[in-house]
Amino acid sequence: QNLISGTSDRDVVNLFYGFLVSPENIQDNFVREDGSVRTVKSPLQTSYHIIGGVEYDIFDKVSLNLEAYYKNFTQLTNINRNKIFNSDNVAAPAVLKNDYVIESGEARGVDMTLKYEGAKLYVWAVYSLAKVDRWDGFRSYSPIFDRRHNVNLLISYKLGKTNDWELNTRWNYGSGFPFTQNQGFYLDENFVNDVNTDITQTNDSEVAIQLAGLNEGRLPGYHRLDFTVKKIFTFSENSSLEASFSVTNVYNRANIFYIDRVTGQRVDQLPFLPSFGLLYAF
Repeated sequence: QNLISGTSDRDVVNLFYGFLVSPENIQDNFVREDGSVRTVKSPLQTSYHIIGGVEYDIFDKVSLNLEAYYKNFTQLTNINRNKIFNSDNVAAPAVLKNDYVIESGEARGVDMTLKYEGAKLYVWAVYSLAKVDRWDGFRSYSPIFDRRHNVNLLISYKLGKTNDWELNTRWNYGSGFPFTQNQGFYLDENFVNDVNTDITQTNDSEVAIQLAGLNEGRLPGYHRLDFTVKKIFTFSENSSLEASFSVTNVYNRANIFYIDRVTGQRVDQLPFLPSFGLLYAF
């Protein structure tokens, strides 16, 4: 593919997810994790995927689905975190001066789905186990979307002779995403007068952040319970009214939405939130 993510992994939680066209200005050689070197012939990202699964009907209304996958990303393009020289420095190696760099990676995991589907009761349970690694030519790290465990549980039950009442509950759990921790703060002297700047007299330095190891921290786990009750009023064959009452985050779990890396201010996702809705179909 010819697209790369525009997401910055320097944010604790990222609210923006865009895409860029893969750049042409990349290094000529890539050092693999085992120390071998290969020639980079194209800026395009390449990978191969192996996916397999099996589905088995345990009982008449109960089925089990099991899928496993392995993905080898032989060439990925990412922002160069190791850049320390200007791009026009002819003496510096490309991996230390280009804005973008070649990486490789692996993703592996397994998904297990258990489903019960009856006349009134429907149960859907999913567990996912995954692991993702990246190699940037210097170090191995976990990308910001590497979530080890993910659980989804959905239960739906219909009431009444005509199934005009419906109760739904959904619970989701996800283990914490990786993030880069703050190691400290320091004053970043801007040297407005170059070598003539008197650092003992300047007072306009900006606060800079000393970051810890790349994505070595883990955010707290995410979990939330939602509940909905629905009632359908049927007026004719082509006319009906659906009234619903729902509660988001029933036990008011404080899940992280955003953290300001400088001030440490934390903003959480939706709190306990009841809502009511009407849907008329004709």
